[in-house]
Amino acid sequence: MPTLTDLEIHPARRDQLGEVEALLIEASEWLASLGSDQWQFPPRRDRLISAMERGECFLAYRDGEPIATLTVDEQADPEFWEPGDRPDEALYVHRMAVARRAAGRDVGGELLSWAVDRAAAAGKRFLRLDAWKTNPGLHRYYLSQGFSLVRVVDLPHRPSGALFERAVHGRPDGR
Repeated sequence: MPTLTDLEIHPARRDQLGEVEALLIEASEWLASLGSDQWQFPPRRDRLISAMERGECFLAYRDGEPIATLTVDEQADPEFWEPGDRPDEALYVHRMAVARRAAGRDVGGELLSWAVDRAAAAGKRFLRLDAWKTNPGLHRYYLSQGFSLVRVVDLPHRPSGALFERAVHGRPDGR
């Protein structure tokens, strides 16, 4: 099985918008085929372009082929992360999607480990994300990747809201 060393992760360029969108759309279609309502909307180009311009949207390649995307930034959603959570002590993962042809090869785990390393390099204590409230399989996945469920924020206008964090240095307090 391929290892982290053969996964190349680079900031996505504006001319790669189509590749990022294709990965997100494929994930959306796969989720719909499972009966999930998660991501059943077109990718927000404005958000993708903005993240690309800030160098926060990434493409992962294996053997020269794009197989995954994710955004990693300091953007703590204020509807989810409260001041008491110390939002500035974390990096946040958004819009992570892995191509179906790469499924089952721990690409997501490699991306999350890479993001943890990125958070550590930035001097952060945690890597955080929010997940769809109605996707218990995804919740189990994040728990298996070393994340802890912080809480579920149930806002009627937000289908996401299951909040997870992973200590950057492997200790519960993130040190």
